[in-house]
Amino acid sequence: MENRYSIQVKDLKKYYPTGKTFLGTPNRFLKAVDGVSLDIERGTTLGLVGESGCGKTTVGRSILRLHENTSGRIIFSGQDITELSRERLRKLRPKMQIIFQDPYSSLSPRMHVGEIIGEAVRTHRIVPKKQYKDYILGVMKSCGLQTHYFDRYPHEFSGGQRQRICIARALALKPEFIVCDEPVSALDVSIQAQIINLLKDLQEEYNFSYLFISHDLSVVEHISHRVGVMYLGSIIELGTKKQIFGNPMHPYTRALLSAVPTPDPMVKMNRIVLKGDIPSPSEPPDGCKFNTRCPECMDICRAVAPVFREYERGHSVACHLYPQD
Repeated sequence: MENRYSIQVKDLKKYYPTGKTFLGTPNRFLKAVDGVSLDIERGTTLGLVGESGCGKTTVGRSILRLHENTSGRIIFSGQDITELSRERLRKLRPKMQIIFQDPYSSLSPRMHVGEIIGEAVRTHRIVPKKQYKDYILGVMKSCGLQTHYFDRYPHEFSGGQRQRICIARALALKPEFIVCDEPVSALDVSIQAQIINLLKDLQEEYNFSYLFISHDLSVVEHISHRVGVMYLGSIIELGTKKQIFGNPMHPYTRALLSAVPTPDPMVKMNRIVLKGDIPSPSEPPDGCKFNTRCPECMDICRAVAPVFREYERGHSVACHLYPQD
């Protein structure tokens, strides 16, 4: 029986040492990811949002094991890959891909498009040699790229076309799970819509799962099935798209949503302005991590960390505004 979930993450932590004792033992840490748990069902998209520096990208790369994690478990298609050796993990690599934020810097300027898309296809022997070029051309067509682009180089393309090349490179390996690390933030708004629609169409056709990392909530609302909100290395609210955008429970989520512009000039924006700076991940505040900026902060928030718990089916939040037991 096929596993329902493409990805399951249990209490994932990634700490970077920032200080050492006289004997060289690390004694201070930057807590980039601090106890993240999430599930992504097959054929669905989980949007991960939050301010810059909250740990979104580190979560994506940690799931793919591009970083060696401090602790936690990562389960891919029912298989625990947390402790897999490099050799065994290498066999799984084609099934787990990533689309980077900057389509130009992630493409080799010395390789033409056909080589860029096909390099890993050759390495992992996805198709026989005789079928190689036809297969690559087929993938290019699926991503809206003309076949005569095969022998061209990245500098000859626009930003949107380069991102299509990056998507084709990931698609060519027949993945089951793709991390999209802010794939449209460097593109014009009109091109963003084209790329988002392409990602949705490919998901419907091939049934793979996305972890879609972004700071643009309007983009996340368009592509995601479920949404997680991150702050200072932790997920503080998680629910379906309808729950997060229709009934945000955490004050931080409400503040983020209040900043989303509306195209209707007659609608008055009730902007929630957060005061102060984000605390350092090296020295997070006691209690709730958001207490230094929260407009609804109470005394208990400064002393006790709230429990991340489910308050309605599929909708979880960590906040003292709601019952903790």
